[in-house]
Amino acid sequence: MQCYKNGQLIDSIPLLDRAFHYGDGCFTTARIFQGIFELKELHFARLKRACQSLSLDADLSQIEKSMEQLQQQHSSLNGTLKIVISRGEGNRGYSLPLHPADIYLWYYPATLQAFQPEWIASGMLNRALGLTMPNLVGLKTLNRLEQVLLKQEADQQGWLEALVSDVQGYIVEGVSSNCFIRINGRWITPELRYNGVHGVMRATILSRMQQSQIECEQRYIGIDELGQIQSLFFCNALHPMKAVVRFHDRALEQQPCLDLFKTLKLNQID
Repeated sequence: MQCYKNGQLIDSIPLLDRAFHYGDGCFTTARIFQGIFELKELHFARLKRACQSLSLDADLSQIEKSMEQLQQQHSSLNGTLKIVISRGEGNRGYSLPLHPADIYLWYYPATLQAFQPEWIASGMLNRALGLTMPNLVGLKTLNRLEQVLLKQEADQQGWLEALVSDVQGYIVEGVSSNCFIRINGRWITPELRYNGVHGVMRATILSRMQQSQIECEQRYIGIDELGQIQSLFFCNALHPMKAVVRFHDRALEQQPCLDLFKTLKLNQID
């Protein structure tokens, strides 16, 4: 693992960094495969949108500077990139410092293969998401305590990923993924108006479905519809399809997920 701050290799983070004290910042996690920063434009757009919402003065060109440094040290890059934008160091209290934000880039090398569907068992978690402040909806802020607690419950059930509802009783997403659900022969992805993350892979899949003239409805899905689920898969920037073979004690249809994966060419993400 390596970490760069504003284009410089570092091995420590300042004690007064507001990312640690308040979760004051945002982040995105991306896959880099054979030197290609996958879905790069969508990741940059996500960060730019988050910085605007959070009033972060961030120079995103620092990401490119860090990438240049990283590429000089490695003949081939394969693994995960995590980009964190922190408001930087500040005094005690919530008032915003006036200096530019700091941009951290972590590189976690790993052996990667071309995408294929991954098959998992899953279920519905008992813990629920709250409703989010409107200007924070969809953003990946540094406050992930809800996901930490949800992941604990999923791990206790032995599920790699699981469906999560909100306090209103609507399905929102997975613990660290967005989701697509097939009911009555039609694909649906939850409406994310009050919570949830606007994922880059979700946006990619929706765009490809539109191009392929595959209808996908975005609507609220109540937990009372769980028994109607025919197929289900999760997606995020590190994997386009984790398809559910078994949901609690019920087998789900696998072929619709396979067909969609092939039609949308989800083995080809760039």
